[in-house]
Amino acid sequence: MSIEETKQFIQGGEWVSITPEVRPSITKNAAGTIAPFYLTRLFKYSANDRFECTVTNFADANAKIPLVKIVIKGHTVWQGEHPIAAGAYKVDYVADEAYEVTPLHQGFADAVNKIPVKGLNKWEVNVMQDVKGKEFIPFGLTEGQVYVDYDLIYIYNDLFFNGSKNVDGRAFDKPENRPANLQVPLIRRK
Repeated sequence: MSIEETKQFIQGGEWVSITPEVRPSITKNAAGTIAPFYLTRLFKYSANDRFECTVTNFADANAKIPLVKIVIKGHTVWQGEHPIAAGAYKVDYVADEAYEVTPLHQGFADAVNKIPVKGLNKWEVNVMQDVKGKEFIPFGLTEGQVYVDYDLIYIYNDLFFNGSKNVDGRAFDKPENRPANLQVPLIRRK
């Protein structure tokens, strides 16, 4: 598919995780190895290159203990072909509308309350705060900057792929950190 065909294909409905996914985190466990974290993803795409992504992180591999819900809203910037596969495209997810964080577990709220952050209220379970443009160290956000995730999109047999996270836990926060592998696919939920 061309970029325009891909844009049309992904609009309408929701793209969701097939099952809970595992990713490398930036933290290490007691043994010094990279700790996993578990999540589900939901993407919505609409006209004018708009997107909305909801990520729910969990404490367990079976997604029974939700920790935090993150809703990122903004625009995609299509950067041309990605060498991973024919029909794959480099896409920048620009969180220029919202970066909403809602603690779903008291342990998560307690942990982020230990980190001093100006411009935010005390974190409470089920209370959303928008951290767009604010310093939020747990997510690597910098005050005054709009977060950009340098990723990719690839459609294969009606499956939707983004890039696989870097095995060392690095975020896609720089063009040179753009993924070179495919993540577990999402499926369309109508």
